[in-house]
Amino acid sequence: MPTVAIIGGTGPEGRGLGLRLAMGGYPVIIGSREASRGADAAAALLEVRPGLPITGATNAEAASEADWVLLALPYDALNDTVGPLASAAEGKLVVSVVAPLVIEDGRFKPVALPQGSAAELVQALLPKSLVTSAFQNLSARDLLRPDRVLEGDVAVCGDDDEARKHTMEMARAVKDLRPVDAGPLANSRYVEDLTGLLLNLNRIHKGHATVRFLGI
Repeated sequence: MPTVAIIGGTGPEGRGLGLRLAMGGYPVIIGSREASRGADAAAALLEVRPGLPITGATNAEAASEADWVLLALPYDALNDTVGPLASAAEGKLVVSVVAPLVIEDGRFKPVALPQGSAAELVQALLPKSLVTSAFQNLSARDLLRPDRVLEGDVAVCGDDDEARKHTMEMARAVKDLRPVDAGPLANSRYVEDLTGLLLNLNRIHKGHATVRFLGI
């Protein structure tokens, strides 16, 4: 199976996706600004599930060594982190998991980006990569609990048909998730904004809201 690098993989979302993708059979490289932090994050995941194909590296090393790249970064780190990876990510599938949000008055609010969405910003930074978006609506806490059953759909956006197909294959490898083709990359803005709504619903109802598209 293709090796997947997770850039910014030491955060909760990155570690959770790394764990679940490795459980689904993908070799995973946890990337970080410092190799030691990537290695520590990988070691912590291996304590949760020993024997999984997970290693750690710098972001640059991870992007170079992997076949596919996932970006699990804060939106305000995209320019500084992603731009330098353009050469390593050239020609590769790059999946944005980024949802640009801020907290104001105790609520999550979307950040309006000039490009329209974080995924479209990634495509502008990586013009020679095949950029898609997915996984933004998944709970990091649930991802990090390997025995927890995940429920919900994963909306996959992208302008390249093959890139969307591969991203859907990746999502399908995570047990109990259903990938849904959500069309072009421009639709990512709606999926990213939905993350804020889910977080606000969880705060209001003290629950674990998820997304399921009915009728398709």
